[in-house]
Amino acid sequence: MVVKRHLAAATAVFVALGAGTSLAVAQEASQSPVQTTAPSAAPQLAPAQVPASQGSSTQPVVSAPAAPSAVQTIPGMPPVINPANLYSETAPDHINPEVAQDPARVYVPNLRSNDVSVIDPATSKVVDRFPVGKSPQHVVPSWDLRTLWVTNNAEGTTNGSLTPIDARTGKPGPAVAVDDPYNMYFTPDGKSAIVVAEARKRLDFRDPHTMALQQSVETPDCKGVNHADFSIDGRYAIFTCEFGGHLVKVDTVNKTVMGYLKLSSGGMPQDILISPNGKTFYVADMMADGVFMVDGESFKEIGFIPTGVGTHGLYPSRDGTKMYVANRGSHKIHGKPHSKAGGVTVIDFATNKIVANWPIPEGGSPDMGNVSADGKTLWLSGRFDDVAYQINTEDGSMKKIPVGAEPHGLTVWPQPGRYSIGHTGILR
Repeated sequence: MVVKRHLAAATAVFVALGAGTSLAVAQEASQSPVQTTAPSAAPQLAPAQVPASQGSSTQPVVSAPAAPSAVQTIPGMPPVINPANLYSETAPDHINPEVAQDPARVYVPNLRSNDVSVIDPATSKVVDRFPVGKSPQHVVPSWDLRTLWVTNNAEGTTNGSLTPIDARTGKPGPAVAVDDPYNMYFTPDGKSAIVVAEARKRLDFRDPHTMALQQSVETPDCKGVNHADFSIDGRYAIFTCEFGGHLVKVDTVNKTVMGYLKLSSGGMPQDILISPNGKTFYVADMMADGVFMVDGESFKEIGFIPTGVGTHGLYPSRDGTKMYVANRGSHKIHGKPHSKAGGVTVIDFATNKIVANWPIPEGGSPDMGNVSADGKTLWLSGRFDDVAYQINTEDGSMKKIPVGAEPHGLTVWPQPGRYSIGHTGILR
């Protein structure tokens, strides 16, 4: 998670963007079924408005024709190949040849030094570093896998921006002005980027290439809206509300709020990840020191798994059998370095049991990241230690690589998969 603005800032006055439309909150999910009609087409803009590094393709990267899926997805969404494992297409042998040509790099956004450190994973060395906008939070792969967007939310100001990194060259392009882009996701049909305007309590649906505003969805009861994951069929997403201890369920087709869920304890939900079979959403909570389990369809809390202090980031293994849980080692937004409580917990998806714990040697603050294409390395930012952790997924042994000031949502590139739904690289 990002170093947070104070609660007063998180409740700042909502700023409606020019083309945005506020939507009324719908009834609870159990009372209001999701509509499955397709949204209107995204607005067309002149080619000159498209940053050169982004290209113009709106098709996912697909390695082979897919068999009919048993899951009825929203129109335009690539089919679910294996309903028992929605991560099946992110296995190491599913990397697309075009994407595989991109240089293997780890991109680390440094919140306080306003830049990105670039690591060569083969040498564990920083090989590049370039400035971006103010307060870079996450590096987000685009839906078509050709652009890596740096979300610069310019904390406490209105000068937010998105910096595009060309995935082929690893170099940044001109920034695009966007209000409060704390995080970013993409609808599974690829028609919209969702900029998570955390301080505004708002989700801005934008053109996935130009970032022109399509529509805004207000989430008034979601203080600190920031992380999300999508249902297996793409009908809805569940977002975490960090400063209120809630979750909010959003209809991705009709772009409406379906309802809110108050978690039973804790109070600072962070990352969220769907189970391989698409039934359960796991919610990391840094105050509850564990992972809540929520049934997506009924939108009810169904369980809790204690993991460690400051539970934060959640990532699936490449074979879709395990979940890596980053425990940041502190309940504080501005934590101290070298926390002895910092570490990683490994959970088996099938049993929801802990199968391993990997403490950070000499202490640390693991936050956000992702898994290497071959599945052998878990990369996480060391939030309060100004390092990136390179963790062996076989035994938990690790290296620490110095980066910039306060690293946050790093991404690993390239990755296997057909398309990205955002954050630090949620591919399917």
